[in-house]
Amino acid sequence: MLLPSLREHVLQANLDLVRQGLVLFTFGNVSAIARENGLVVIKPSGVPYDSMTPAQLVVTDLAGNIAEGELRPSSDLPTHLALYKAFPAIGGVAHTHSEYATAWAQARRPIPCYGTTHADYFHGSVPVTEVMEQSEISSDYELNTGHAIVRAFQKIDYAAVPAVLVANHGPFCWGPDAETAAHNAAVLEAVARMAYFTVRINEQAEPVGRSLHDKHYLRKHGSNAYYGQAKESK
Repeated sequence: MLLPSLREHVLQANLDLVRQGLVLFTFGNVSAIARENGLVVIKPSGVPYDSMTPAQLVVTDLAGNIAEGELRPSSDLPTHLALYKAFPAIGGVAHTHSEYATAWAQARRPIPCYGTTHADYFHGSVPVTEVMEQSEISSDYELNTGHAIVRAFQKIDYAAVPAVLVANHGPFCWGPDAETAAHNAAVLEAVARMAYFTVRINEQAEPVGRSLHDKHYLRKHGSNAYYGQAKESK
């Protein structure tokens, strides 16, 4: 069986979506890429999470050709592949229809950084894509969804803001591996929920200042980060 270890990581990341209450039924999917051989492991389409096994996960190349697997891959595979091609530092992608993040996507509004919880994970607002054209929807819809995401990051660092809202659809998140992508999806939902209540309490709420935003993001990320414990060298 190809990539047994990566399959297990992808399975657990998919199950993390369930454990965090981010998906219903068969909604959502997580994938990961083995960059060294250009293969992607992704959830099969429409398979219930509670019965999914590592062997059921589908392995494809970056062109979408199935390298191993008897089931059809997630219908969102072309979106995942577009992100892996455009964002070379990512190793995992997670897609959900989590309630609050999806509400912001349906409202076609980016999520501003109103406080330090957001700033800890996203170095800027979480952007929303442009509304897709009819021609993009009618042909190669999932691939064009990926292209719409990539366009939204033309002036944004995808590593510093590892999430996006696809207009009228829902969130996609990513990270260096599948587990981090799923983790970021959970954080995004929490941030989206807090942002919703912030604007309900105060419609004129202002985003956090740049100094505080930078302080919280950079204390956890980058060469001078000091949050948490130092990693032991091997």
